[in-house]
Amino acid sequence: MSDMQDTMLLGLEGIKKTILHGGTGEIPKCISGSKVTFHFRTQLCDDERTVIDDSKVVGTPMEIVIGNMFKMDIWETLLSSLRIGEVAEFWCDIIHTGIYPLVSKSMRRIAEGKDPVDWQIHTCGMANMFAYHSLGYDDLDELMKEPKPLYFVLELLRVQQPSEYNRETWAMNDEERLKVVPVLHGQGNKLYKQGNYDEATQKYKEAIICIKNVQTKEKAWEVPWLKLEKMANTITLNYCQCLMRTEEYYEAIEHTTDIINQHPGDMKAFFLRGKAHAEVWNEAEARQDFSRVLDLDPGMKKVVKRELAVLNMRMEEKNQEDKNKYRGMF
Repeated sequence: MSDMQDTMLLGLEGIKKTILHGGTGEIPKCISGSKVTFHFRTQLCDDERTVIDDSKVVGTPMEIVIGNMFKMDIWETLLSSLRIGEVAEFWCDIIHTGIYPLVSKSMRRIAEGKDPVDWQIHTCGMANMFAYHSLGYDDLDELMKEPKPLYFVLELLRVQQPSEYNRETWAMNDEERLKVVPVLHGQGNKLYKQGNYDEATQKYKEAIICIKNVQTKEKAWEVPWLKLEKMANTITLNYCQCLMRTEEYYEAIEHTTDIINQHPGDMKAFFLRGKAHAEVWNEAEARQDFSRVLDLDPGMKKVVKRELAVLNMRMEEKNQEDKNKYRGMF
């Protein structure tokens, strides 16, 4: 192919494509939900072609899910013009690159092993939000202040259709996340009943992470936020029941305490925390929690009575043990 260096226009305003290395086969179908794996290098249009980001230097290729709110929408367009193995350079004008510094910050944080939750970037009110804020990287701050055209050199490695891979929960949009919550919750409950507490714990944890991810986008204490909070608390208490079964009593106390601090009317949280306190011989705390349970729900009288009997028995055993221990010492 002699025309490799010839610039092809993608039929889009402000984009020029130059093929640097031809790919093989047909152009793969990129549909909503396809996972695209590729290397990218971003360069300024200066004489030195200064490199801003390079996934090969980081050592791991980039993965995006098409149609997934990934805010660098223009990349979806560019990638869907490539064959597997093709390397192409795209010159993109300012209209397509304004958002790049935010995306770059997010990718750098992931590369540094920081939180990938930043991945989903909100565009709302972006101009105001970022007008005065530093992104924490000088070169990106520079670009943010004064957007410039950029070169993106993209190398397409593979395209997987939605049926061909397991969608990690972070690669989902909010609607999908909320759909997956009851599924994970149900799987957790089933595993719990089967006595697979470690696996159940993982399912509950994943469900809670999904909810918390969506919840951060809602206004605290407003109705949508509270609905999510309620869901999260229910699953957190299931999670704490697993912790009780695996004898992680202190962690159970920690999580139930978090719920109680935010929602002092949550009877189940007091009940579970009381049980956990009883397990580690915190007698006064256990009694206090059980009496709160009765204040909140007098119908729990029988159950609480049984728990207090167990607590009394445990304390007696412990006192006996301690006596024997001391007797041995003297």
